[in-house]
Amino acid sequence: MGHTSLDKIKALQKNPANVRNLCILAHVDHGKTTLADSLVASNGIISSRLAGKLRYLDSREDEQIRGITMKSSAISLHYAAGEKDYLINLIDSPGHVDFSSEVSTAVRLCDGAIVIVDAVEGVCPQTQAVLRQAWLENIRPVLVINKIDRVIMELKLTSQEAYTHLQKILEQVNAVTGSLFTSKVLEDRAVKEERPAECPGSEQVYDWSAGLEDSDDSQLYFSPDQGNVVFASAIDGWGFSIQQFAQVHSQRMGIRAEVLLKTSWGDFYLNAKAKKIMKGAHAKGKKPLFVQLVLDNIWSLYDAVVTRRDKEKIEKMMMSLGVKVMTRDLRHSDPKVLLSAICSQWLPVSQAVLFMVCDKLPSPLDMTSERLMSVGARRFHSLPLQTQELKTVFMQCSSDDTAPVIVFVSKMFMVDAKALPQNKQRPLTQEEMAQRRELARQRHTERLAAIQQTESEEGNAQSGSTTPATTPGSEGVSGQMQALSLKAKPEEEEGKETFVAFARVYSGVVRRGQKVFVMGPKYDPAQGLRMVRIVSACLPPVPHLACCTMDSLYLLMGRELEELEEVPSGNVLGIGGLEECVLKSATLSTSPALPPFIPLNFEATPIVRVAIEPKHPSEMPKLVQGMRLLNQADPCAEVLIQETGEHVLVTAGEVHLQRCLDDLRERFAKIEISASKPIIPFRETVIRPPKVDMVNEDLGKQQKVAVLHQVKESDTLHLDPSGLVTLTTPNRQATVGVRAIPLPEEVTLLLEGSADLIRTLEQAGQAQREGRTLDMSTWTLDTLMRLKSRLEVLLQGRKWRNAVDRIWAFGPRRYGPNFLLNSVEGYQRPSVWHCLEREKGEKEGGEKAEASAIRDFDNSVVSGFQLATLSGPMCEEPLMGVCFSVERWDMNFPTQRQQEASGKAGGAGETPSQAEGAVAGASQGRRRADVGAGLVDCYGPFSGQLIAAVKEACRHAFQAKPQRLMAAMYTCEIMATAEVLGRVYGVLGKREGRVLQEEMKEGTEMFIIKAVLPVAESFGFADEIRKRTSGLASPQLVFSHWEVISSDPSWVPTTEEEYLHFGEKADSANQALKYMNAVRRRKGLYVEEKIVEHGEKQRTLSKNK
Repeated sequence: MGHTSLDKIKALQKNPANVRNLCILAHVDHGKTTLADSLVASNGIISSRLAGKLRYLDSREDEQIRGITMKSSAISLHYAAGEKDYLINLIDSPGHVDFSSEVSTAVRLCDGAIVIVDAVEGVCPQTQAVLRQAWLENIRPVLVINKIDRVIMELKLTSQEAYTHLQKILEQVNAVTGSLFTSKVLEDRAVKEERPAECPGSEQVYDWSAGLEDSDDSQLYFSPDQGNVVFASAIDGWGFSIQQFAQVHSQRMGIRAEVLLKTSWGDFYLNAKAKKIMKGAHAKGKKPLFVQLVLDNIWSLYDAVVTRRDKEKIEKMMMSLGVKVMTRDLRHSDPKVLLSAICSQWLPVSQAVLFMVCDKLPSPLDMTSERLMSVGARRFHSLPLQTQELKTVFMQCSSDDTAPVIVFVSKMFMVDAKALPQNKQRPLTQEEMAQRRELARQRHTERLAAIQQTESEEGNAQSGSTTPATTPGSEGVSGQMQALSLKAKPEEEEGKETFVAFARVYSGVVRRGQKVFVMGPKYDPAQGLRMVRIVSACLPPVPHLACCTMDSLYLLMGRELEELEEVPSGNVLGIGGLEECVLKSATLSTSPALPPFIPLNFEATPIVRVAIEPKHPSEMPKLVQGMRLLNQADPCAEVLIQETGEHVLVTAGEVHLQRCLDDLRERFAKIEISASKPIIPFRETVIRPPKVDMVNEDLGKQQKVAVLHQVKESDTLHLDPSGLVTLTTPNRQATVGVRAIPLPEEVTLLLEGSADLIRTLEQAGQAQREGRTLDMSTWTLDTLMRLKSRLEVLLQGRKWRNAVDRIWAFGPRRYGPNFLLNSVEGYQRPSVWHCLEREKGEKEGGEKAEASAIRDFDNSVVSGFQLATLSGPMCEEPLMGVCFSVERWDMNFPTQRQQEASGKAGGAGETPSQAEGAVAGASQGRRRADVGAGLVDCYGPFSGQLIAAVKEACRHAFQAKPQRLMAAMYTCEIMATAEVLGRVYGVLGKREGRVLQEEMKEGTEMFIIKAVLPVAESFGFADEIRKRTSGLASPQLVFSHWEVISSDPSWVPTTEEEYLHFGEKADSANQALKYMNAVRRRKGLYVEEKIVEHGEKQRTLSKNK
């Protein structure tokens, strides 16, 4: 097929039934970009000889150098199947785990996906991840089993063994899909069970079925006879589906194509005598039909062309296949050139894949219900009527002029201004060429005339007239200056880069210059409809809603862009002019009733941080601007400014970090920058007192006390033997008693996973305190109630009695995995869950008057707790899994009468704090009620003293328990051969890694090692593994969880056994101390270490005399 014109693509865009939006998903190095090259070559955009070598969609220089895709890029292709013409919007995505955010942005815009699996390596970690992403986005996948040439040439399997091997790979892929389907069905069943249908008068019969029997999974699995599997070798240019061979052999054998299609894959064989297809090939020791009709032909072709180089056999094969090959290919020294020349004509991979895509993947018209248009906390029935009407428009994918425009932008990407179509030099027409020729002639004659004039003037100058000679020179200088000034402008424009939005139209027709609303992720359509009526240039201040103009529309063609005037629904496009309104992703529409699309699902969590500064301090504004552009251009990168003033870049991994730093230097900031060593995040926690020491000897009660950190007592600070810390403010007006309790691990994980929900709860509480009402859907309220009941189940035991109802606040930042507990006797305050108990509003009104005075200082206690959890005492890192229980809170303010009688401002300091502790119960309540007459302002200096007191009390209570560091951990999956297994274990052991599982991949010599590795030890890990194993093993690192480091950072040997085992200083074995000191040193905190150890005496000069 030749090169498709732009007009043809514009015409195809108007028929959404024949449009296919798809992306290519796979593990790293499984052949995505090579397959994309073959598909691009089918449209004549690149030469078929360069397919697989050029990697056309890898347009960045670092992608070509590293050999991996880092950015998802799109291209529109034309495919003709019979009388039908299809438009295929193809998006190539990265396979490296660091760039999985790019996969998320690609998957969101598609209706289908090509999942590629390496025939040798099989299902790898990232294959499972991309299948899960496709499942979450509800898009239909088809399968390509690639690199079958490796099975022939590297594994050297026979065709029969290869068939068994391919069956196993297919089973592995289907097992992953099946597990996703099963988990979905079981989740739905669990939701139904929570709301059981009550049938009065009937016996309750428990349904033991899981619901899987009733669910339809016929279209779920990959099977060659269903036509959703292609077997291919993209590098050699061939690929086939069973349909192709079924049609060919049905004519030769006289068997119907439908019968052959059903029996080609499976336990069927051909009985040559009876000329019938029979079952039981495996039991009778016969060759399966797939081996006999398909694989044997391919194996014999490889044997003749590559292995034996049998010219006669090759010519016979070419004759029977009807293939003509150029003479230079026949004579080429590399047999693979001849092989790809034959295969690309016999079984072109592009034809097989594109036919499967058009036949099996859905068009934009087959949009699944509520795939994207839903608001996180709400359902459609709770949204305004206009919003519900938009759903039908969205499902129809209508391109009418009356249909509202709905567009989703999944990411913003940077394009050089020179690459934009309007800035490109277009080819000249015949008239323009003639005009330029005439202008050139005129200039030439003028130049000749000027030369003659200067010669005559030189003759005059010799006779004495010098004045006229200076004028041409001055004209020349001015002309040069003008030329320079003209040249200077393009040079300034050369470095300019502009943002283009990577988007898809879901409804309506997008036109250039059209005005649209930009919905932020928190936009509420109900609120928007009340405030906005028409799209206008000047908008009322609606929260999370902006208005912008789409300046230009582009057709994405890989490395190039083509300008468009309009784009109908169902198509992928690029939009220019949105950089001021859209940060990373957004929903665009002409109707303010549209809710924002659900956020993208990101697999990788940004965990690697570095501090960045310019080499020359004067270039700081350029760095700030560059980091702002990087933040907008990368879906996963985050840019922060810390309290210390450092500019911090947060990335998903080492390769991602390197790419971001290169982009900052070369594209965004264009200055020299210096990056710090990676900033490793840690967490601080407390644990139960250990029962054994470092050499697993039982600890007595005396040693147990020694393990705890001794808090230095003073007149304002008192430590109880049970761990209760009592602290009095400097002005002696308040005393706070706090105890630190370690939370169960399950509770910590639950709080960490429910951060967004807790933030919603906090917002509702804040609104209620301010007298506003935050409209929450029933679904959100139900989820919060489930969270509360789950916490009640997990927090069992005497010390946790009624703990969930007594939660004062979560922290740090009011939604972290720690909480403050109200254990003050006689102090009644609304629970953090009070927004869920709407019916109790009247009862709470009466209580408010009683304790309103002390409740004025409630926020000061919460603020102190937030500060304490944000930076712990070990190395100023956030706390995790700690509960602070406030068991005492006494306040004593001087009244007006006391102050008048005493006449002293410091009267409050004379009241002893011990007397405060003795009063409890009703008297305590009375004293708090009297606070209203006090003269202390809840926002005055005393408020700050109370915040500081609570913070210090929490820190000392934390130190009174056995404290530990928590390290961020990567899950590491390594594929390696048996001969390098020992070296892999050596590298893991050296870097504090822990092997969880090791299994051999069936049918190969590869082992899969699953391990966990601290993030702190991961830098340079992949390079070291590759060096030590000569490139035979490559790790995949994904952030997994936080893990407590078992060793105590402040531990010193005390028993004789510990002295013998660890030595006197025991500094070599204490990993936690090493990490803690590194963080303290980086933050400029005091580090307890000896600078000189075992220093020898040195004779001074005076003694030598």
